[in-house]
Amino acid sequence: HCEERDRGILSGAAGPCPGLTALSGQVGHRLCERAPFCEPGFTAGTFALAVPRDSVAAGRALGRVSFGDCGEQRHAPYLSDDTRFKVSRDGVVSATRPLQLQRQISFSIHTWDATGKKHSARVTLPSPQSRMLSPQDTAPDVLTFPKPSHGLHRQKRDWVIPPINCPENERGPFPKKLVQIKSNKDRETKVFYSITGQGADTPPVGVFTIERETGWLEVTKPLDREEIDKYVLFSHAVSANGQPVEDPMEIIITVTDQNDNRPVFTKQVFIGYIEENAKPGTSVMTVNATDADDAINVNNGIIGYSILSEEPKSAQQMFTIDPERGIISVIGTGLDRETTPNYTLIIQAADQEGNGLTTTATAIVEVTDANDNAPVFDPTMYQGTVNENEVGVVVTRLHVTDRDMPGSPAWQAVYRIKTGNQDGEFSITTDPRTNDGILKTAKGLDYETRNQYNLVVTVENAVPFTVSLPLSSATVLVTVGDVNEAPVFVPPVKRVEVMEDLPQGHQVTSYTAQDPDKDQKQKITYRMGSDPAGWLAIDPENGIVTAAQPLDRESVHAINSTYKAIILAVDSGSPDATGTGILLLLLQDVNDNGPMPEPRLFDVCNRQPEDQTLTIIDKDLPPNTYPFEAALEHGSGTNWTVTLKGQDQLVLKLMKELEPGEYSIYLKLTDGQSKSQVTQVKAQVCDCEGPAKNCERRAFIASGLGVPAILGILGGILALLILLLLLLLFARRRKVVKEPLLPPEDDMRDNVYHYDEEGGGEEDQDYDLSQLHRGLDARPEVIRNDVAPPLMAAPQYRPRPANPDEIGNFIDEVSTSPTWCSRQDWGG
Repeated sequence: HCEERDRGILSGAAGPCPGLTALSGQVGHRLCERAPFCEPGFTAGTFALAVPRDSVAAGRALGRVSFGDCGEQRHAPYLSDDTRFKVSRDGVVSATRPLQLQRQISFSIHTWDATGKKHSARVTLPSPQSRMLSPQDTAPDVLTFPKPSHGLHRQKRDWVIPPINCPENERGPFPKKLVQIKSNKDRETKVFYSITGQGADTPPVGVFTIERETGWLEVTKPLDREEIDKYVLFSHAVSANGQPVEDPMEIIITVTDQNDNRPVFTKQVFIGYIEENAKPGTSVMTVNATDADDAINVNNGIIGYSILSEEPKSAQQMFTIDPERGIISVIGTGLDRETTPNYTLIIQAADQEGNGLTTTATAIVEVTDANDNAPVFDPTMYQGTVNENEVGVVVTRLHVTDRDMPGSPAWQAVYRIKTGNQDGEFSITTDPRTNDGILKTAKGLDYETRNQYNLVVTVENAVPFTVSLPLSSATVLVTVGDVNEAPVFVPPVKRVEVMEDLPQGHQVTSYTAQDPDKDQKQKITYRMGSDPAGWLAIDPENGIVTAAQPLDRESVHAINSTYKAIILAVDSGSPDATGTGILLLLLQDVNDNGPMPEPRLFDVCNRQPEDQTLTIIDKDLPPNTYPFEAALEHGSGTNWTVTLKGQDQLVLKLMKELEPGEYSIYLKLTDGQSKSQVTQVKAQVCDCEGPAKNCERRAFIASGLGVPAILGILGGILALLILLLLLLLFARRRKVVKEPLLPPEDDMRDNVYHYDEEGGGEEDQDYDLSQLHRGLDARPEVIRNDVAPPLMAAPQYRPRPANPDEIGNFIDEVSTSPTWCSRQDWGG
């Protein structure tokens, strides 16, 4: 189309598009040349979108519009003046809601370029009758190059020509003619034609060819829309010498779709969940299938869904599916997980809106549990026995049945004690494994107060019921068993005020206990459980506490003037039981402690000494303390003076210069109740002036130890030195004699053997004892006694041999060697 913005570009132009060129009588479009500069605008004034069906679903794409922005890609979003349609940024027109196309619909779309200029175009959806015309009928048979303009040369705008439609999967024969390209200059000169672009000289090469002399554009093989759905070619016309006679012309070849692809489900098994008792119309899941065929211009890729079968079969169909969106939802009533926990659906996807090629998949619907079954007690009567005073023990377990899914919140039981537990004596919890109710004691029961309880327990689930259901209840009879309980002191803690000077043997108080076992006639005896200071005694029969020792409020056992003792009461039960009572003695103060000064030792210089401030300590309580009086006793006032300072301090002052040494000061202090006490204070007088910082204390040490102590220390040191000297002399005078362990081998021993036999010579009188040694060395089990005589009985020899020749053998066989300087006689 030619827009008004082209008007007046050339001076003297008579119309909006000088040099207008018609392509063919069959092409109802006009081409206009473009000025040397590019100007944005829609590529067509009207876009006719072919919709292959009468009904359009919301969101369905209907076609595409094109806007030329000179490569800047900076135009505003598209705006439709019909709210039933919207246009995306890439020019795709889609429906905003479901439509029925019973007649032609036209509306305008608008956008704004980068300069803010508004551009508009019309979009037309033809009526059902006009859609009966095949797209092939709109394609031209001959495309003629446009005539060049006269006058000032202008460059062409992009030509807007209808695309050439070529069906995919054609059988041939090939090559097959599509359209003839023709130049008006073929009358003047021989024109040769060629094409370039995708499918011609760029991959896939050779899909399209052109007859060089006639200009017939041909396809050489079947096309596949799913691989390439559009080819953009450029036709060229040149003379015999190779000079261009026409500007290149763009040719768009659109591959029209054939229904050659089946739908494909995105999954072979879809799993969805729906709660039992769900209402009709409740969505379960969405199944999805895809189809590679065209779903915009034709319905080959438009999928329709349906359910082929439903298992298990029931009197009514339980599920349905939206044929366009694939949403599976509930259509029937009475979904019950306890009866049918799951359903298996065979779903079908067919293209051409459910009338074309088909495929199937499986959809499994899991029916989830809803709390439509109440837990029921089985049985409804229970009994239990528990001893008194026991806390946290199990009384009994309650059992329920529930038809809902085990482990789910709809199955989990929640127990409540409805009546009989007004004081909270019992508690009930749920066993998560068995779902049983566990009834326990929450506090100790008292047989003497109440020996039987009648409880009513109800049960429900952790989640509310989805339908109105009655609650199940059970009755539990709890019997309390009697046990021997310990006596109870009244009160448990008893406080008694008593003077700390209470005489020994006097009664402090009476502290008794009561036996809670009223039905048992038992005797109670008392004894002391804890008496840290040993001050008290108790009568085992009547519980009267007396003073066994003098009491002392100032003792370390009395904390804050309070003494704590523990009394035990033991009954005569079998086994016996012991109760405990706490006795607190609040000791009242008496004036039994005189005041004393602190510290009791200080250093002072003998020249210009500084005053010594001491603190007065009185363990008693007011009024048995201040005001205090101070005085010096036993002649201490000769060298010292004392004055009071405040309520609890005194000042000692040295009156004259004294020789260095330790001095005793006898200080008498009297409290406000005339209780007095004389205390000895030690003063170390140093040879210094002013404050006594580094007082020499040697004189103090000597005077403190005394002469007898010093002599004793010196005598001990001298005795130790003498002992060490004697040990040294004894060690030096001692001689160590080392003797060889064995005699030398050549040490011959002279032995006289008397046999009382005649005869014999030198060989019979001389005997080498070393031979015996060697013999003994060869027999280590024989004890050697040649080093020292053994302390054993004399050896027992066997009788003398009858034959004198056997004497040598006898000597060799003897079990013990003779001793040193020995003599052996064998009488004959």
